[in-house]
Amino acid sequence: MSDSMKTQLVSSIHLQEVELQEKPADDKQDSNNSNNADKTFTVEDAVEKIGFGRFHILLFVIMGSSNIFWMLGSMLIIILGMLVVPTLGWRWMIRISVTPSIILIFLFKFIPESARYNVSAGKTDAAMKTLHWIAKMNRASLPPGRLVEPVTSERGSWRILLSPSFRRTSVLLWYTWFVASFIYYGSVLSSSELLEKNLLCVINADKEHQVKHRHEDGLCYCIPFGYSDYQTLLISCLGEVALVPANIALLNVFGRKMTLTVLQLLAAFFFMILNICSTMFGFTVLLFLLRSLVSMNFNVVYIYTAEVYPTVARSLGMGFCTSFSRIGGMIAPFIAQVLMSQSVILALCPFAVACVLCALGNFLMPIETKGRALLQNS
Repeated sequence: MSDSMKTQLVSSIHLQEVELQEKPADDKQDSNNSNNADKTFTVEDAVEKIGFGRFHILLFVIMGSSNIFWMLGSMLIIILGMLVVPTLGWRWMIRISVTPSIILIFLFKFIPESARYNVSAGKTDAAMKTLHWIAKMNRASLPPGRLVEPVTSERGSWRILLSPSFRRTSVLLWYTWFVASFIYYGSVLSSSELLEKNLLCVINADKEHQVKHRHEDGLCYCIPFGYSDYQTLLISCLGEVALVPANIALLNVFGRKMTLTVLQLLAAFFFMILNICSTMFGFTVLLFLLRSLVSMNFNVVYIYTAEVYPTVARSLGMGFCTSFSRIGGMIAPFIAQVLMSQSVILALCPFAVACVLCALGNFLMPIETKGRALLQNS
């Protein structure tokens, strides 16, 4: 056999060996592709696989800014009033304060439509596009397979909120949310009203704060805020976050129901002693503690509501509760500002009474959620 024929024979044998090696690999790849095509995943599976990353930070910043980070926004508006109102007037303060809202309009384009909503609406391609974008931002990957809508044995309905299992809880929660918003805005508006109209009983008041609000001829007198007034509001605003560790401790030790009861009874007490004669420093401390209590109350009622309802009705339950809180927020100015001008005691009493009644209602709540797993269905 010649050398050329030997070379051809060896080449042929080598080629056959290569084909035999590649064929199982190709078959394996085809098998994997087939298996991936059979696999499915839900939006929840994708979210778990993607994990926390840059997208969530972006979402937190934009959506947090749309509320302004509440306490931070309150502090900034006080500082803005301190710097702008004495020089440029309140109109310029309003113009400057709405600027962030205009900027947010353009930032909202970075917030995609909910993938869960798109799937439930039959827009699977749009949902996949959103999930791919989130995964890319987080430098992660999606689960193998195709996106499907999870099979649900039970759909959310408002009837769940009024079912025998949750009827009493829902009614009491609606009132609790009403009171939470009522006393929160009541404490905020009352503080500025008391300072602006000289309704405080201050022992060491300066010359401006010694002027009586209501004159003998029936005219009312309001004073422009001074540096000390803005300082008082700023310090009281810090109360919304200063006692967060105490809030967490109360939740872990006493549970949700008892924490709500204690916070509301304390809030009632501080509303009633807000009118006692004290120094300006004493009033600032009282206001700081009151703002802390009403803010802590709002935090706890939010946590409790999210824990007490099953997954199928959680968003509905939260929506109903939020609606009642809006009613409380709308009523608060009529008490804290309109009635306050007539009588400080008459204005503070409704807030205190609402707190006491709410504390009683929370004590009678049938469900304690401390240490309990979240319910998936009713």
